Amino acid sequence: MAAIETSGLTKEYGNETALSDLDLTVAEGEVFGFLGPNGAGKTTTIDLLLDFIRPTAGTATVLGHDVQAETDAVLDRVGVLPDGFDLWERSSGYRHLEFALDSVGGRENPNELLERVGLDPADAERPVGEYSKGMAQRLAMAMALAGDPDLLILDEPSSGLDPHGIRRMQELVREAAADGTTVFFSSHILGQVAAVADRVGILDDGELVTVDTLEGLRETAGVSSKLVVHLDGRPGADLADLDGVTDATFADGRLRVAYADPAVKARVIHRLVESGATVLDFETEEVTLEDLFSAFTETDAEAVDGSTADDGDPDPTEADGGDPESAEVGR
Repeated sequence: MAAIETSGLTKEYGNETALSDLDLTVAEGEVFGFLGPNGAGKTTTIDLLLDFIRPTAGTATVLGHDVQAETDAVLDRVGVLPDGFDLWERSSGYRHLEFALDSVGGRENPNELLERVGLDPADAERPVGEYSKGMAQRLAMAMALAGDPDLLILDEPSSGLDPHGIRRMQELVREAAADGTTVFFSSHILGQVAAVADRVGILDDGELVTVDTLEGLRETAGVSSKLVVHLDGRPGADLADLDGVTDATFADGRLRVAYADPAVKARVIHRLVESGATVLDFETEEVTLEDLFSAFTETDAEAVDGSTADDGDPDPTEADGGDPESAEVGR
């Protein structure tokens, strides 16, 4: 059974199409990276999957349940960390966690959840109105983990986190997947998706451009990582017969070797040394997800990775302020 499956899922706002004819399948137990610039339609997709908004056309099922006809059955099994969430500022972190656990019948100790996300129990006794954005993000993640959900939907989960917090978030995603939880990870930060995702879907201007593994995306895009070797003189070695080398060019004292298999790098250096070439230095130029995004879309990768704003989808569903019962965090 697919954890997420959509067919022709479309959302229009007047003359503007936020999401167009989305056909997507996410397998149980995988970490799926949903990648796109702000405004691409990522949050709209998530809102449709959780029945926060209704589609103009198409259908969606989550964990085998129709999201419109069986919304409660979906929400009972899904942990959600939304982008742009609100918390009840006068309430403590502990009260938020207790509410999340009561809502789903979770049996975890709140301190266990706090430890998982790296939030100090002393901070959990304070009103969340005193929290930094990173602390609030950690608390919201703890709420999403309450009750051991079968599916985690994370919308820009690293927002507001420092580098240590980002690493911990990535570890949490890997740990959840190792326990059999499906993770749907939406982000505009390309490198963070690459660090955790089994497969990646690229969304651009409301349309799904491609879905594949990172290796598959590299092959389809025709971009390769390169080994750059600085030489004293021209190379005398023939590298064409080395399995894994896809191209080799020499200019200005630099031999640039494109490869499909990282293991070939050592063989290239060995072949050059054996041929009598003087290797002065070497470095690698790895293919980044920015390169892949640029290859599949017309969007400038710098504009994607440098953005810090919200997703920007039309009419996004946000949590209400006030009491924790009105916060669209967790389940």
